[in-house]
Amino acid sequence: MPIVTISREYGAGGSSVAGIVAAELRAEVVDKKLIEEVADRLAIRPSDVEAEIERPRTLLERLVRSFSSLEPGMGAGWTPPYPDPLYDPRKDIIQLTEQIIREMADGGNVVIVGRGAGFVLRGRPGVFRVFLRAPDDDRVKTLMARLGLAEAETRRKMHETDSNRAAYTKQLYGHDWCDPSEYDLIVNTGRVGYETAAQMILFGLREHAPAHA
Repeated sequence: MPIVTISREYGAGGSSVAGIVAAELRAEVVDKKLIEEVADRLAIRPSDVEAEIERPRTLLERLVRSFSSLEPGMGAGWTPPYPDPLYDPRKDIIQLTEQIIREMADGGNVVIVGRGAGFVLRGRPGVFRVFLRAPDDDRVKTLMARLGLAEAETRRKMHETDSNRAAYTKQLYGHDWCDPSEYDLIVNTGRVGYETAAQMILFGLREHAPAHA
């Protein structure tokens, strides 16, 4: 049963391409559903999960967590922003996200978009890992239509999102998010479009399957 992971630059059509691939395979798309599942199991809001997934922890946040584990009395006068300074909700969110990704992969016939899935399942036989990219100008046009923002704000959000995804992957898995050697297939959707990109993935998946049978 096929397992496809799709990493993508923001605005390169990850969800759209995943939908086409999944329809051809009669597979399940795991995208926003993953966020909803994590939120349900942890009994928190999906927005809280989404705020943590694919977002790196800043230096300040890492320092705050380090300070929270110091001996009592140190850092007097500072009040942590959490009821329990040792509790890290992000850790639970990330661990559960990885657990659900593995559960989905165990069932097979699934297309998983983002959430670090390609790195969670790195080295697992039968996983076809894809990276979608597109020129900045093409992505800006797509995102402006989707988000309804001005061009300058769209570019800022696009670059910030890409930077966050790259830093998240580096922090958690120690790998370069856009390293070509990490993927079985890299597709420029700005050049070939979503439908052709999906067909390239399906062809690659068929060629890839015998080697991992």
